[in-house]
Amino acid sequence: MARQPTYRPRHGYPPLHRTRGAIGAVGRAGVWAFLVTAIAALVALGAGPLAGWYRTLTVLSGSMKPGIPVGSVVVDTPEAPSAIAVGQVITYQIPVLDHRVVSHRVVAVLSGGDQPVFQTKGDANDAPDPWTAQSDGSALWRVWLVVPRAGWAILWLRRPVVHRVLVWLVPALLALAWLNEIWRRPRPVRRPAHAPAAA
Repeated sequence: MARQPTYRPRHGYPPLHRTRGAIGAVGRAGVWAFLVTAIAALVALGAGPLAGWYRTLTVLSGSMKPGIPVGSVVVDTPEAPSAIAVGQVITYQIPVLDHRVVSHRVVAVLSGGDQPVFQTKGDANDAPDPWTAQSDGSALWRVWLVVPRAGWAILWLRRPVVHRVLVWLVPALLALAWLNEIWRRPRPVRRPAHAPAAA
């Protein structure tokens, strides 16, 4: 019996299962890259404040508009009190009323030394603050970076429902997608041995 000819693609296209395998590999690599990047970002964001390298705060008032609008995130870095100059924005706890934390601009250095006293003012306010910012000798927090509107995203991510989704649902979906890729891998097909051709 004559051997049947084997069909070969005329245009050299790879088999369909190989194409799916390549797409799956790219997808898995993308998922792992996303996870590694997310973990690295979380570690960096958590390690920085713990080490005292910087801290982040969400702006909830418009006293520093338009440069620092409501919903912005300010990144503060520690600065020696003697290095604070007029024009810089510092973050501190006000000494009156509710002792809230504000980020206002230094408009005057009232006294120097190891524990300088600063007069501050919000850019959107008509008058300087009715209090002064006095250092106790330790480092002050100076605004180093402003990220507009990022605070709204942080507040949204801190919601309990969103937190549960990110912590439980997203990893579960990624695990299911990974298992699905494993189950859908094509198994090798055993081809029957061809009978010897008739004489």
